[in-house]
Amino acid sequence: MTKKKSFLDVLSTSTFLHILFSIFLGFLVGALFLVVMGLSVGEAYGRLINSVTSLKGFSYVVVYSVPYIVAGLSVAFSFKTGVFNIGAEGQFVVGSMAAAVVGILCPNIPKPLLIPLCFLAAMAAGALWGIIVGFLKTKWGINEVLSMIMFNWIAFYLSNFIAGIPAIKNEGSAEATKNISANASMLFSKSFIKSAGLCPTANWGILVAIVVMLIVWFIIEKTTLGYELKAVGSNKFAAEYGGINVNRSILTALAISGALAGLAGALQLMGMGSRISIFSSQEGFGFAGIVVALIGVSNPFGVLIAGLFYGALMYGGSKLNLVGAPTQLINVIVGTVVFFIAISVIFKNIFRRRARSPRSIERQAEKEADKK
Repeated sequence: MTKKKSFLDVLSTSTFLHILFSIFLGFLVGALFLVVMGLSVGEAYGRLINSVTSLKGFSYVVVYSVPYIVAGLSVAFSFKTGVFNIGAEGQFVVGSMAAAVVGILCPNIPKPLLIPLCFLAAMAAGALWGIIVGFLKTKWGINEVLSMIMFNWIAFYLSNFIAGIPAIKNEGSAEATKNISANASMLFSKSFIKSAGLCPTANWGILVAIVVMLIVWFIIEKTTLGYELKAVGSNKFAAEYGGINVNRSILTALAISGALAGLAGALQLMGMGSRISIFSSQEGFGFAGIVVALIGVSNPFGVLIAGLFYGALMYGGSKLNLVGAPTQLINVIVGTVVFFIAISVIFKNIFRRRARSPRSIERQAEKEADKK
């Protein structure tokens, strides 16, 4: 007969409970900041909740979430295969610019062809950005984290350079590219948006994100490629001993992860932005993907939920100034959540030790004896 687990045993092993506990602590810290500033916690959090629970508000949440979900899937995929893809930001940028170039220079291609073509261009650019870093690592042993950070900045300035090319640059005074062709836009029709009561930027990008989530899950869990990539991620020496080509697996993981980050950039452009501004600083979508992957524990389905949660925070946080609360409060909450997720191993050890303490074992034995 199997021994029934105590509550502390469950706490010491349940990742889901650790995530919920971290989110609770994040909002608790946010509440403390509000109290220190002399603001009403109920009013601020009430505004946050109300802004995302209406139909129009939730449609904004979905639109905001799409690039975060796909960027999160990019980072989660690399996590699963043992590679820390801190370069998703650069891959996102080159992907969005590649989609913009195709969407601007090929305006007369029919919509059913132009949208997939923009996707493919973005994925190819992102994959190339990942493969270059993978090649540097596998060929010369250059640390991929350092390379990715440098390539993030290269992507940043490359995007600004391309945005200034006469054929791409906006002809007006705006420091941005031209708008992509209407045939490259993923927006719902204005009549449908109006009749359904959705936000003006409502689009079908969430359907793409769900399909990508299912594909990533299938690759990781149901294919030989996924098994090999996870084996390399778990122990590359054992994987190599087992006959797996480790260098090829690293290149494959970075290529797929980069392609997903590039696709996230295309979805943000084609679903919301329509053009790319000349950057004054990095936008942070790729870095947000790391947060989403952490909250979603690198599980594709968890990343979908985490992306929606993050999108809700970003959109709802933009409304906090209506009650006098700073919008930066959301960054405090998100930072606290990530911090406690990152140190969740400490909570696991604390709960595990308490569960194994003599007093806890004695209490559990007493409860089982009372039931009998």
